[in-house]
Amino acid sequence: MPGARLPLSRRGTLRNAGHPARQENVAVTAVALQDHISHGLQLRDLSLADHSKTEAQQKGNGPKSLKRNAKAVVDSGLPKPAPSPRAEGPEREYVLGPRRPPLTLAQRLGLLDAPPSPLSAAEWDEAKQRSARRGDSLQPCPVCREDFELRPQVLLSCSHVFHRACLQAVERFTGKKTCPLCRKDQYQTRVIHDAARLFRTKCASRIQAHWRGHVVRKWYQNLRRVVPPTDAGLRRKFFEAKFAEISGRLLRSYHTDVDALFSEIDRCLALNRSVLQQLEDRCGRELTEQDWEQIQMQALQRDSSECPICLTPLEVPGAGGPAPRRETVLLSCSHLFHQACLLALEELAPGDALPFHACPLCRSCYQKKVLEC
Repeated sequence: MPGARLPLSRRGTLRNAGHPARQENVAVTAVALQDHISHGLQLRDLSLADHSKTEAQQKGNGPKSLKRNAKAVVDSGLPKPAPSPRAEGPEREYVLGPRRPPLTLAQRLGLLDAPPSPLSAAEWDEAKQRSARRGDSLQPCPVCREDFELRPQVLLSCSHVFHRACLQAVERFTGKKTCPLCRKDQYQTRVIHDAARLFRTKCASRIQAHWRGHVVRKWYQNLRRVVPPTDAGLRRKFFEAKFAEISGRLLRSYHTDVDALFSEIDRCLALNRSVLQQLEDRCGRELTEQDWEQIQMQALQRDSSECPICLTPLEVPGAGGPAPRRETVLLSCSHLFHQACLLALEELAPGDALPFHACPLCRSCYQKKVLEC
């Protein structure tokens, strides 16, 4: 085939093809090499295929077996249980196409080297460590020059990292498995999630930084509102703002109907004046002797024999009894008390609020008169 290049060891094999002992193998060798080159030019064993679909087809030997093993699904209308995250394995790493590709005729005859065997877990760890030392997951994808973020990421056996979609586009364009960076052929591909984990950590750090900044700004603004500054000019502005805020609150809390407010004040003043006028009419007028005689007749008709304060016998002059041993006082409300008891009560009573004392029994203002023996 024109344009095909072979290893030096195999070129020597072709140079010796003219030996009589190998004349019969020339045709077989040519067919084997042609078959190998044609297989290399075809789009096969790439990272384009979906891993889950490939495994299902390999287990069931193609779509026919899937149809043969298919079962009828009855929809009961009940909600289906959510799949377990452990069974799904969103962060699980796996190799795309883990099986070794079949050998071509040239490789079976020993004309060309066999494809490398699948990498072991230790070899994948070593390739991943080399990529981590270079910081490939922290840098943009070498193909699209965009950050990996949460998009699917793949690691090649040569320790280079790409977007899975970008690698699939390169393979579809070139038609072969060649690393876009180091040009290694027939690499192996492993799905990893290092960039996604780093991106989540970065997002969490940014969220925490923004939240801490919000808390500090809120604390500082509150501090500016409650603590006056030390500078004289700023201190004056601070208190001016405080006074303006308090004035605004007072204006918003009061009703602005001044006429209604003044009418309420006039009504309260009129009520107070009427109460004071009644007190003056009842207590301010001096009683005459005739008035006191009528009041004393009312007290005699009530037939009160005890002082309501000390509960001792009360003797009224002119009632037919002996002369009183303690002076008796008659109030304008016709109630009788011992004078000493009433004076003691007047001293204890809070008489500062009103200009008149109130009777202990009927709570009316009174004038008093000491009864003579």
